Amino acid sequence: MAKIRVSSLAKEFGMSSKELLDHLAEMKIPAKSASSALEDAYVSMVRKKLAPVLEARRAEIEAAKEAEEQAAAAEEAARAAAAEAERAAREKAEAEAREAELEAKRRAVPASDSGSRFRSLLDQIAQQEVVLKEKKEAETKRKAEADSHRGDRRGGKRSERRSEAPAPARTRRTNIAPQVPAGMDVPAPEKAGRGKKRRGGQDHEHGDHYSRMAREAEEYSRERVLEEARAAVEEASRESTGRRKKRKEKREREAAQLREEKKLEEALAQGVNPEDLDAVRVSQGVTVQELAEALDVPANDIIKRLFLLGTPLTMTQSMSDDLVELVADDLGRQIRIITPEEENSFSFYDDPADLKPRPPVVTVMGHVDHGKTSLLDAIRHTGVASHEAGGITQHIGASQVTINGRQITFVDTPGHEAFTAMRARGAKITDVVVLVVAADDGVMPQTVEAINHSKAAGVPIVVAVNKCDKPDANPDRVRQELTEYGVIPEEWGGQNMFVNVSARQKTGIDDLLETILLQADVLELKANPDTFASGYIIEAKLDRGRGPVATVLVSRGTLRVGDSLVAGMSYGRVRAMLDQHGNPVKEAGPSDAVEILGLSSVPAAGDEFRVFEDERDARDLAEQRSLKARIEEQNKVKHVTLETLFSEMSENELAELNLVVKADVQGSIEALADALGKMDQSEVRINIIHSAVGAITETDVTLAAASNAIIIGFGVRPQGKARDLAEKENVQIKTYSIIYKAIEDIDAARVGLLKPTEEEVQTGSAEVRETFRVPKVGTIAGCMVTEGEIERTDSVRVVRDGVVIFEGSFASMRRFKDDVKSVKAGYECGLGIEKYQDIKVGDILEAFKVVEVARTE
Repeated sequence: MAKIRVSSLAKEFGMSSKELLDHLAEMKIPAKSASSALEDAYVSMVRKKLAPVLEARRAEIEAAKEAEEQAAAAEEAARAAAAEAERAAREKAEAEAREAELEAKRRAVPASDSGSRFRSLLDQIAQQEVVLKEKKEAETKRKAEADSHRGDRRGGKRSERRSEAPAPARTRRTNIAPQVPAGMDVPAPEKAGRGKKRRGGQDHEHGDHYSRMAREAEEYSRERVLEEARAAVEEASRESTGRRKKRKEKREREAAQLREEKKLEEALAQGVNPEDLDAVRVSQGVTVQELAEALDVPANDIIKRLFLLGTPLTMTQSMSDDLVELVADDLGRQIRIITPEEENSFSFYDDPADLKPRPPVVTVMGHVDHGKTSLLDAIRHTGVASHEAGGITQHIGASQVTINGRQITFVDTPGHEAFTAMRARGAKITDVVVLVVAADDGVMPQTVEAINHSKAAGVPIVVAVNKCDKPDANPDRVRQELTEYGVIPEEWGGQNMFVNVSARQKTGIDDLLETILLQADVLELKANPDTFASGYIIEAKLDRGRGPVATVLVSRGTLRVGDSLVAGMSYGRVRAMLDQHGNPVKEAGPSDAVEILGLSSVPAAGDEFRVFEDERDARDLAEQRSLKARIEEQNKVKHVTLETLFSEMSENELAELNLVVKADVQGSIEALADALGKMDQSEVRINIIHSAVGAITETDVTLAAASNAIIIGFGVRPQGKARDLAEKENVQIKTYSIIYKAIEDIDAARVGLLKPTEEEVQTGSAEVRETFRVPKVGTIAGCMVTEGEIERTDSVRVVRDGVVIFEGSFASMRRFKDDVKSVKAGYECGLGIEKYQDIKVGDILEAFKVVEVARTE
């Protein structure tokens, strides 16, 4: 009968896997995780038991949907009411505006009538002024006549003459009466002549008052008309200006939108992020002159700003990242500082609409002898034997499996070193990490190291608990131990999926593959296959017949035969591509691993490759990188050694000697520190920057390289990776078994008396796989030579867990039944050690020779 997984059944019921597992536990149905499979009988029981729950949940969902529809209808009605209110308010505002405009026009008409009325009043006042002038002249004439006849006539004649003189004036004043409009308070001329105090001067004052009133009225009317005209002109101008402003803003918005579209098209054409187009790209440690050229500004402007910041620099001095950002911000420019890792990498931008699902890329990690290789072999065997799981074929650097029509790519990285090296180069090629832990062994040091590497890379972890078929297997103990490192199973409320497998019995393999697919579904992995290809170099080698051969993993785009690409400092045109079966193919899409031919040189593992449209662009970029690498090699820091210590002291290039001390016990470290403290440090200061118990690791070499230090070891040996890194970084490692020998060497180097000495050269190493007890001979170690070539005359050192426990010489060396003089790497042999019988499985036998090396300084 067909089985159904818990996760599939939970999806069918519309609930989470954890909730369904709780119901299964209540019904006492065995199910450990979301990937557990249920029998058909159990499935029928679950459907029957959970029918009421599902019906209630369905009713809740329908009620919630109905409430949501009602809420949406209410919201739509509210929006419609708001729109209606806004429309009514807009119509009301328009009506008020029209009323105001009509009122302004109505007020403008009486203003002109008022002006004409006042103009007629001015004409009447002018006539009144003429009358007043004639009256004044008549009064002056009368006075003159009265003065001339005053001496001849007396009494009644004087009064008669006085009474007859004004008659004509009174008659004219009465006949010519001015027409004053209604509402004007103007005194009558008849009344003005009555009384003793109203005479000619007062009438003149009244005339001036009337004239002033008329002028003020005319000015008031004119100003009011002008103000209303100005207001009308301003209103019309404002409306015209508002329309022009809106049209201008619309044009600016359209131009900005057009620029953004062009910018996006250019970014898509170049395959970069649109935000990076406007930023000026400079390298770390850029000089003032280079920054000025990049920003296209005079160098003096940058020097002036640096001086104001309190950090004066010359044209050829390097600038820190903070200074570069401050100067660019002060100049109003956007800048991006490129790290050395980013210089050899590419940035791409893909439209989300172009992204399509891609297969996951998986890396298998774990402790030594926990079954990583066996698990991969079981996966390959499963794929070959069962067509349902798909064809799984081992290929150089990668394995690919197809299960239920979906592909999974397994990256075969040689241990954690390649994983770390790729991550250090910025290559995040792994989507999921499968952590293999033995159920009978539990969490070990390399298990913890794998967890730390995965977390640092931000990659989800799927735990495969291997060797569950052994009698002493305890998968629950493995789960409990991993919780201490933040790896918590889903059934315990965590985020990590656990699968119990047995690589030897080939059980749980399908569950593991389906769990990986579930994790990939959660990640929603997508890539753009319709663009120029890019990806990473998994591994590369030099084949005698085919030339440089590189195994690449395509991360985006489609790689085709004939494409021109660059990878690190290598470039070329793809002449041929081989798939996982070794068959030629014409193209490879995202998450496909293929072997390519046609590169100019062998690239490094982890290098990023990219396809260029023109082969000349690829060649120019590779040549620029090669030139820069040669310059960096020439300018590389020359680390101090004991042989060069005195010469560098003499040239005043060294003021202190830094040491990294590793020993088998803490007492040796304290003894060395006391002895060095008693030395004369007037010429050179000796500093122990780090000391610890244990073997010499990569971290020690990295610290020594950064601090220009020498590594001193007592009774401990460097690990293989640490030794390779020391050779790469030119860091000197000196190992001693006697403390005063180290003190003598350091003191002799300090005073310049270090003479040619004997130097130890490691010839090879072998790992003890089994031990045999031979009568009258002793313990014989069955070994596999893992490095170099071991000779019978070599000295040997027994190293257990990084600590030297014995040093001597070989007593015997055999292959099968024959005595041999040497054994090369990759061959098995039997080795006996003189005067030492305590050999155990897992010990490392290091063979070495002591040779004399003359000084070159």
